[in-house]
Amino acid sequence: MGLLINSCVEVRNQYSAIPPGIWRATLTVDGSGLQKIINTENETDRVFTEMTDGELPFNFEVSYINDTIFNIEIINDSERILVEDIEFGKNLKTGQDTIRINFPIFDSYISGIYEEDKIQGYWIVNYRENYKIPFNAVFGQGHRFTTMIEAPTLNLNGKWEATFELNTEDEYKGVCEFIQEGNRLSGTIRTETGDFRYLEGTVQGNKAFLSCFDGAHAFLFQAKILEDGSLTGSFRSGTHYATTWTAEKNDSFELSDPNTLTFLKGQEKFFFNFENTNGNYISIENEEYKGKPLIVSIFGTWCPNCRDEMEFLKEYKEMNQDLEFNVVGIGFEKYKDKTKSLNALKRYKDKMDIPFDLLLGGFFEKDQAINQLPMLNKIISYPTLILLDKEKNIRQIHTGFSGPATSKYESFKKDFDQLIKSLVHE
Repeated sequence: MGLLINSCVEVRNQYSAIPPGIWRATLTVDGSGLQKIINTENETDRVFTEMTDGELPFNFEVSYINDTIFNIEIINDSERILVEDIEFGKNLKTGQDTIRINFPIFDSYISGIYEEDKIQGYWIVNYRENYKIPFNAVFGQGHRFTTMIEAPTLNLNGKWEATFELNTEDEYKGVCEFIQEGNRLSGTIRTETGDFRYLEGTVQGNKAFLSCFDGAHAFLFQAKILEDGSLTGSFRSGTHYATTWTAEKNDSFELSDPNTLTFLKGQEKFFFNFENTNGNYISIENEEYKGKPLIVSIFGTWCPNCRDEMEFLKEYKEMNQDLEFNVVGIGFEKYKDKTKSLNALKRYKDKMDIPFDLLLGGFFEKDQAINQLPMLNKIISYPTLILLDKEKNIRQIHTGFSGPATSKYESFKKDFDQLIKSLVHE
């Protein structure tokens, strides 16, 4: 009888920290709710009230490498972001289990207390002053926004012309690329300065929800489907930005050509001379750049679109070692302190294993950044990609970046490859 009892004992918690498997997390970006009348004609169906109580959801999966080491994959639609820099321990004063999930490339982290299959804490961004957002996670929940199923009043699949910052001097356009399968909604939104990466959510009745969290940005989109088939809603980026937006189905709408937005002023030549992560000043006139085309990426370590572009440049360089060209990145950082900015660039270069120089251009605010590159008409976006020929004449300036979540990524790669090869063989 003793042997029988022992054989039926259920052994639980065969892991050293949090349980493996799927988790549902939320960031509370705002709890008050944003309510605005989108249309000035006071039509009641165009009054939009946020519906999630400021909760921005995402999912992650925990996997153990061995008995003590585990990693996390953050899930946004088809993208999985591997996070390996995780600390788990015990607070000696309180006896509580603590966890810290580090996003070193983006200089942010999640710090929390683990108890009974739940984590409660904050997402903290180091380069923003006193910036922390409440974070909660529950083990074993695989849904994103809701478990309910309500028949959608409209299929949002396709291309939409969107307008943000309505009726303000900062109003701007976007292209929504939506994929709807039943209640599930995914896709992205492109703007002239970049895209909102991999969005995932749901359509329930006449309401639509999308979110994305990647360690750098936290995006939350909500919308109401109006009787005329258009959308009206809200967009939040963390706790620092909130606005309204509208959209109408428009398969023919296009944004401005990204190769026409930034250009040289007059007859000036492009030039730079900035410090790299080793403390050496690197100039466009450096010997290693002579007689070869040069690709210059104006970027920030805090910028997810910049990381997408940097990954592309790194991979392209590695896959085309027979082509003689150079790449350099000029970073504009969110620290005003030079040492902190250089440390951020060095960490970025090391973690991403970037094989070319990263230079510190200065502070990220665009009016200050243009002072460092005064030959350009303006800096509209991070990233901005500048392609120079062997004589260091600018052949193209590409503003923004439509990354792998967008429909434009493959055509960008093809056009980039053709131009680089033509510059190399001139």
